[in-house]
Amino acid sequence: MGHLILVRHGEPGLKPGERLAGWVDISLSRKGIEEALQCAVELEKFELDLAFASNLVRTQETLFIILSGQKKTGVIVHEGACDGGYSEKMNWYSSYPEKLGKKLIPIYFTPSLNERYYGKLQGRKKQKMEEKYGAEKLASWRWNFEPGPPEGESLKVVYERTVPYFKKKILPAVKAGKNVLVCAHQGSLRALVKYIEGISDEDIREVRFSTGELAIYRYSEGKLIRENAEMSPETKRNL
Repeated sequence: MGHLILVRHGEPGLKPGERLAGWVDISLSRKGIEEALQCAVELEKFELDLAFASNLVRTQETLFIILSGQKKTGVIVHEGACDGGYSEKMNWYSSYPEKLGKKLIPIYFTPSLNERYYGKLQGRKKQKMEEKYGAEKLASWRWNFEPGPPEGESLKVVYERTVPYFKKKILPAVKAGKNVLVCAHQGSLRALVKYIEGISDEDIREVRFSTGELAIYRYSEGKLIRENAEMSPETKRNL
């Protein structure tokens, strides 16, 4: 029985409560490192087999911290040099020393899991953007399925690049009984949860991930079933 573990990266130095980070590439803050360490503790009961992260450093740092908690050696798989489906890509494993055994774990970095691109709002202070566009308009751009911010991506656009990658590259591994960790962002995780749980365009507005938050699913009887508690209203407000 495979598990899918979704985790939002730890808090970045560009605090998510203050600015719209988007594609701004920035490392974790001290709090973010602590959140990643806590994720590692919470995932101790899982033997991770495979991991994915976005192309942005805050997800990659979070991922490596979690793997260090399991004393795993992460090996980056460069997809351009090894194209094909999940089973084909796993052939790389046979070329590594057998003595590493389960301590070796393949990891994939992909722009498909990147945070949404915020266009004209990229890296800007939320307070300033509220003053310029209005709080209601900013909230609509951030949480509604569409439309997106000026010259930026809507959640629908994020969904259209994230879900196909998930269906082709990630889900087959879970179906094969692997425990798969996906470290991503508010936008890309909301898109995945929308697909996995069949959430409507209207209801997805209420789904939000705090930094360092986990969503754990097990694959059973042909579907992914949420194992850990649903997000509380307090969690949804804690951005």
